[in-house]
Amino acid sequence: MDFKEYQKKSRETAVYPDAGDNFIYPTLGLSSEAGEVASKIKKITRDESGVITEDKKQELAKELGDVLWYVSQLASELKLSLDDIANLNIEKLQSRKQRGKLQGSGDNR
Repeated sequence: MDFKEYQKKSRETAVYPDAGDNFIYPTLGLSSEAGEVASKIKKITRDESGVITEDKKQELAKELGDVLWYVSQLASELKLSLDDIANLNIEKLQSRKQRGKLQGSGDNR
């Protein structure tokens, strides 16, 4: 499955208030789901000495899927394509790499 297909299929499951005109809901959901990923990693670090078992990996895959769903809905709300977002991101990162600016801070490095 590619990003275009994922975005289309995931949009069919977008059931939330004012879907199609509500960028706040998917933004809050994205933050929440990213927090769940971080929490699982924190607990793996604390309780499992940082060792990720296959079961934990599958739990993380599910949470990352939820993150992807919210990214897709936010992109759709903003009338952006995941394909375009992915391409822009790679172009940005490759430019930073070529200029030796992968490390550091600031959006426009």
